Amino acid sequence: AGIEAIERHGAIVAMTVDEIFAVIEQQAKDGVDFMTVHCGVTQATITRLKRQQRVTDVVSRGGAFLLGWMLYHDRENPLYEYFERLLDIARRFDVTLSLGDGMRPGSLADATDRPQVEELIILGELVEQAREAGVQVIVEGPGHLPLHHITANIQLEKSLCREAPFYVLGPLVTDIAAGYDHIAAAIGGAIAASSGADFLCYVTPAEHLSLPDVEDVKIGVIASRIAAHAADIVRGTNRASDWDRKMSIARKNLDWEAQAQLALDPERVRTVHGKYGTTGPACSMCGNYCAMALVEKYLGISAIKC
Repeated sequence: AGIEAIERHGAIVAMTVDEIFAVIEQQAKDGVDFMTVHCGVTQATITRLKRQQRVTDVVSRGGAFLLGWMLYHDRENPLYEYFERLLDIARRFDVTLSLGDGMRPGSLADATDRPQVEELIILGELVEQAREAGVQVIVEGPGHLPLHHITANIQLEKSLCREAPFYVLGPLVTDIAAGYDHIAAAIGGAIAASSGADFLCYVTPAEHLSLPDVEDVKIGVIASRIAAHAADIVRGTNRASDWDRKMSIARKNLDWEAQAQLALDPERVRTVHGKYGTTGPACSMCGNYCAMALVEKYLGISAIKC
């Protein structure tokens, strides 16, 4: 709606309430399965934001669009004021609403502050309203959080939002990892998911720097999958633990092709393993001094076969 407002009227703040809902309904008709809607950015939230004096203010594009519109018109957020209208569209077209976190922290300095929590309280109320209307709903979360805030944020959302599925954007556990933000996000994602988060948003190495290319996307997805898999092990998912056990057996057997097939990125495993020539079954790291090979040779301890 904001982009169309620029094309029609020359400014995002010129979009009308009807234009906002017309775009939402059209996308629903087109078959969009779930939509992020920043319903929790209210006039009260903005007041609290001004008092907070954040370092990074608002980093959500959708949240910024609405905040600008609300301040320009001195009106309430139409997605909040007319939430029932939004629910009607979602119910008619079977769209899942992802309640966006327009007040998510964009830096560790702003983590778990009053505007973030104020918005989460509002989203919890909207979750109940959506469920009563028969609309599926998930809740989006931060963002940028230090390690020791992550579990508390998950618990807070689960309590305030009545166990609604929680979708976290990383979270990134440090702000200095530019170029490697996929690693910072995977660390946070593993902790978040093991603490009860339900949906991880992957982060690429290009985060905060540029549009990602295909390789950035691949690297980001793999990092996020590692985080999710690590959390699945903690949460007792047998399939995840069995997968790791098979990899361990393949390593003990020095079965390099089995290891490649079991890895998240088989192509990279084969490339790295073949980087340096070897004369025996072990890799180039240890060669003839491979612990696995020595134990089998001198102690007669063989791996369990897959």
